[in-house]
Amino acid sequence: MDKSNTTKGKIVIVSGPSGVGKSTICREVARRTENVYPSVSVTTRPPGKDEKQGKNYWFVSKEDFQQRAGKGEFLEHAEVFGHLYGTPKDKVEQALNQGRAVILEIDVQGAKQVKTVYPDAVMVFILPPSARVLAERLGRRGRDSRCAAEKRLGGASDEIAAARQYYQHLVINENLEQAIKEVMQIIHKGSIEEK
Repeated sequence: MDKSNTTKGKIVIVSGPSGVGKSTICREVARRTENVYPSVSVTTRPPGKDEKQGKNYWFVSKEDFQQRAGKGEFLEHAEVFGHLYGTPKDKVEQALNQGRAVILEIDVQGAKQVKTVYPDAVMVFILPPSARVLAERLGRRGRDSRCAAEKRLGGASDEIAAARQYYQHLVINENLEQAIKEVMQIIHKGSIEEK
């Protein structure tokens, strides 16, 4: 196939601390935007009460995950708060070859890995308006134990420090609608159109 006549898609990495609203923003951007593929990560963590297999994540055993990693099936993978997460390489490459923008909702570790493979990746970091607001959002989410939530909050400052160093775009999610629009504007540069 002659790739010179095809338009390759682009990678859009969206990261941010737990509870900042990344999933909601990514879901809304994909819903409102033409030609966007929201990548679904594989994870070993148990599903949350409203999460669905294949929609929020692909939930697998640790053994299955390690087998896939050993076969090189992930574009990136990392351990985060005791659970493994990875991005399926085949789905990303397929969407890129179709000329689609691929949204990867991944952590800072994974973002660095992807950036080495796709140096033109657009990197967006979602920030909370304050640490207090982030703590409230994590509490309302109800997915984590108090201990796990405290661990996630502790990691947030490290992630934010890394974001200032590695990410081109920082978006504060104080107003959800405004944050969604900002992320859409960032990835629209070029051929992506609103639905």
